[in-house]
Amino acid sequence: MTYDLITLELTGMAHGGSAIGRHEGRAIFVPYGIPGEQVSVRIVQDKGRFAIAEVVEVLVSSPDRVQAPCPYFGEGHCGGCQFQSIDYPKQLVLKQQTVRDQLARLGGLPDVTVQPTIPNPTPYGYRSHATFHVAPDGHLGFIKTDHRNVLPVDDCLLLSPTLHDSFEAARDQHFTPGARIRFQSGTDEQPIHFPMGNLADDVAEPLVDKPSHKDNRRNRLPPEPKFSDTLSGEVVHYTIKNRTFRCSAGSFFQVNLPQAEKLVDIILERLNLQGTEKLLDLYSGVGLFTAFLATSAKKVSAVELFAPAVDDAQINLDDLTNVELYLGKIESILPRLSDHYDAAIVDPPRSGMDAPALEALIQLQPQQIVYVSCDPATLARDAKRLTAAGYILANVQPVDMFPQTYHIECVAHFIH
Repeated sequence: MTYDLITLELTGMAHGGSAIGRHEGRAIFVPYGIPGEQVSVRIVQDKGRFAIAEVVEVLVSSPDRVQAPCPYFGEGHCGGCQFQSIDYPKQLVLKQQTVRDQLARLGGLPDVTVQPTIPNPTPYGYRSHATFHVAPDGHLGFIKTDHRNVLPVDDCLLLSPTLHDSFEAARDQHFTPGARIRFQSGTDEQPIHFPMGNLADDVAEPLVDKPSHKDNRRNRLPPEPKFSDTLSGEVVHYTIKNRTFRCSAGSFFQVNLPQAEKLVDIILERLNLQGTEKLLDLYSGVGLFTAFLATSAKKVSAVELFAPAVDDAQINLDDLTNVELYLGKIESILPRLSDHYDAAIVDPPRSGMDAPALEALIQLQPQQIVYVSCDPATLARDAKRLTAAGYILANVQPVDMFPQTYHIECVAHFIH
């Protein structure tokens, strides 16, 4: 079915990066539109209560519209970036508005203070790792906007200089079609790259909930998975605030190193530690936040599910005597902890905190929770539960970890 052209006034930006207009009472989502523009669009997906449309012509252009520098940007091309055609200062404003909107609509929190978005030092060249998909011709690329097919690419403007050099060296190689290959670069060292599919096999066995202690390392963890199918290297090292962190293939580390430092600063500022506090660090990864919390607190108990990341943390935190590492699910470990914790730091994946993990945290009732989120929708969902449990959301600080995309990192400060 072919739809007629519709003229729309775009009035807002949805979480996901599409501008919003209304036609005959229903919302029309328009990728690559900018609020304030008048556009001629054609509906490409009719969802009943709403529709998705493509821009046929920009009738009245926004003063914030710029020429996208990437040849792969736009409808039908690479699906990685949504905002390259929007001037960077405007991107920051739109992200702040998106966070505010999600908290109001999904969290029932319309009056929360959402600070202006902290900009990235540079709007391009910031990614320290990236996942490439292999096209049918064996070349590396990214998923297209249709969410199905792979677009082979010769360049990506978001890659850090080191990661860009690694991709350039591998660009003309032929890989297994359909595979996913992760490129990960550290600070001033050779990047590693490894197939993502094999990682799932490596961590398929259930992990045992077991606290780790530095005087009992031999019995602390199951054997570390061996990434025998890594294409290049096994670990990288990141330097954050003059401290070096080892990160194995598959372990999580923030994609944007300068902004990772900002996250550390914000967390410490919110907690205002006096040296007497006992802290929880949940989804603790390789120990990034734990390392800086431990120098200002009495004790930090860190919980992480991915065994190689805990092994990395054991090395990264070896000089700190007030840290306990726990391997396993949050909801299994927290009920076994006997300490009263003054504050908790949580940094869950995009899906937010699992309900059992969130309930286990609420049961401990720490006075403060600092929630680091990479998805304002799941942050809003979890904020609704936390406020129902007696917490006040004092403020939210957006941090632009992902320029040119709709993604936004937030640091939310809850007080009981």
